[in-house]
Order: sequence, then structure tokens, then C-alpha cells
Amino acid sequence: MTLVKFNDGKKLNHYSTFNHLFDSFLKDEFINERPMLKVPAVNISESENHFHIELAAPGLKKEDFKISIDKDVLKVSSEGKKEENKAQQKINRKEFSYDSFTRSFNLPDLIDHSNIEATYDAGILKIDIAKKEEAKIQTREISIK
Repeated sequence: MTLVKFNDGKKLNHYSTFNHLFDSFLKDEFINERPMLKVPAVNISESENHFHIELAAPGLKKEDFKISIDKDVLKVSSEGKKEENKAQQKINRKEFSYDSFTRSFNLPDLIDHSNIEATYDAGILKIDIAKKEEAKIQTREISIK
């Protein structure tokens, strides 16, 4: 059995109808205009006294983040709400989008749980995690006997 459909004066068979529907779905402005939900990219580095974590999360506010620590797992999460208004040919449309992410980091035993600081500036969330005193890199000269 062949499905026959007329579209703009054109006769389409079952295969053509499927392709038309598939193509229209992929070309739909709803899909093309919505950003893909992504987990922020992360840079992790270490200095003499700290571990440093940087998350690229532009467009958010510092109030959007939740940072918690449970045992040796640091968890960074955010749930953002974005609104977008568009007017097209006297039709108003309002779109809501909820973007959220969670990143977890296993922390070494070398960290000082009471000395963790976070800042958010220019789309980058920076978390500085202090090392315990015994974990800090210490340099000294060793004499040869």
C-alpha cells in the first residue's frame, strides 16, 4: 500500500512523504534555534599551595551555581532558566529553556576541606582548593656526603 499525500500541489508517495517529514523535522526552527545542552569545559591545574578548577560557563550568574563537597567529591551544579521572546508576522511566541549541568570531581586526600574558595567572572567559575600543609610542595637543598 502506498501512502499518497499532496503537498503544495505535488503528489508524494510513501517514501517521499517520510523524507519530507524527516527533512522538515531537521529543518524546524525549534531545533535549529535551540542551543545544545552542554556540560562546561574544565581546566584543572595545580600550584604550590592549591589545586585550581576553572569551568567555562558564560551567560550565568554566580547565584546560578551550587558548589558542595561530600567526603572527597566536589560537586558543581547549575540550573538556569532562560526566556526568549520573538515576534514574527504579528504572532508572539515565548520560549522557555531550562539548562542544567552537574560536574563532580574526586579530590585527593591532600586537600584542606575548610579552605576552598570560588569566584565567577567573565563566564569562568574559578575554584581554588588549598592543600594541606604536609601536601605543599617544599623545596630544599640536599647536601652530598
